[in-house]
Amino acid sequence: MTIVADDEETATVGEPDNGVLVTLRESPLAVKALLVGVFINKLAAFIQIYLVLFLTDRGFSATQAGLALGVYGGGAVVGSLAGGSLSDRLGTRTVTLISMAGSALLIVSILYAPSYALLLVAVFGVSTVSQFYRPAAQTLLTELTPRHRLVMITAMYRLGLNLGMTAAPLIGAALLTLSYNALFWGEAVAALTFGVIAMFALPRRAAGVKEESEAAAEPAPRGRSGYLAVLADWRYSTYLLAMLLTSAVYCQYTATLPLDISAAGISLWWYGAAVSLNGFIVITCELAMTKVVQRWPIRLTAFLGLGLVSVGYAIYAISPLPIWFMVGTLVWTLSEIIGGPTVFAYPAMAGPERLRGRYIGAMQSVFGLGTAIGPVIGTLVWFQVGRSVWLWAALISAVATVAGLIGMRAPDRSEEPRQPAASAA
Repeated sequence: MTIVADDEETATVGEPDNGVLVTLRESPLAVKALLVGVFINKLAAFIQIYLVLFLTDRGFSATQAGLALGVYGGGAVVGSLAGGSLSDRLGTRTVTLISMAGSALLIVSILYAPSYALLLVAVFGVSTVSQFYRPAAQTLLTELTPRHRLVMITAMYRLGLNLGMTAAPLIGAALLTLSYNALFWGEAVAALTFGVIAMFALPRRAAGVKEESEAAAEPAPRGRSGYLAVLADWRYSTYLLAMLLTSAVYCQYTATLPLDISAAGISLWWYGAAVSLNGFIVITCELAMTKVVQRWPIRLTAFLGLGLVSVGYAIYAISPLPIWFMVGTLVWTLSEIIGGPTVFAYPAMAGPERLRGRYIGAMQSVFGLGTAIGPVIGTLVWFQVGRSVWLWAALISAVATVAGLIGMRAPDRSEEPRQPAASAA
């Protein structure tokens, strides 16, 4: 039995084993299948990486290629919101099937779009539909995982994403030696593979999705519904603001950092080394770190996870020397492996069951929005103020940390998931 009276108490009696292997071994088949499906899907996440090269190879201008990439980013934000709503209404299995089958069809359509306008429509469609499954996946993980193991399962889910995204550029480069057709068809096949896994391994109705007759028998909730109800939760809205600011700052290593290193006359080898350091530590250390921090009060974990981003970028401001770039990267990477699983697991704990998908979708969409606009804003600020951009980044991240702590509430850890019953078609 775990004793958790509030966010400040950490005393436990007979604390259960939340290690990596026991958590995976005791997880339901649907959870394991979902983790495998997500990994396979991410192994073939080629479009966003190679879209600009594909379009310029087909004779489109750099401006047209850049616009298409921006459209792709916008579709991902819309897709997370739509996926959250669909998850609450239809359940994980149905949403995943729609997402994978729809994205496979749209991926192939990019190859044969007869005009630039239709190509943009296809790109927007792919990025939107391919994101449907993500809120649904987190919803299912929440519903089938005991609360004391949710952070660890989320860490495993993140590991699958990170491993897939790390390998995807290499696999894509190999397919490109054949043709762009092989690249796009390969991603479509991976999506269909995930769809087949979902069809046979995921429950038809998740625990949090009520059958129509059951829902009709309950009185309608008062006040707002859907995403309006999510926004009416002022604490969670504050948390969403924290996620937006954090993601906008966090992604500065993708755009502002290489500019700053190059301007300092330092070899871009150091940029590659910093990014590789981040990827290596996250992939090799996050699960081990999660085994430790999942026992901490959730707000302490979030404080370190959000706050160390501010510290890491502040270190960049000390001096444009390789040592400070590497130390700063190490610090904000530490923030990711400490707080990442908790921060991404929290939305599933924050709201009522009937809105769980929307709470998750809202968080994923604002995080994606921050990732999309962050590099644009960061580079503009860098051109205006130079290396002071890192002090501004640290300040914004500190504000995000405070907002995150205000917005988080201690989850009810006594709640355990119900096992879903697979219903007949």
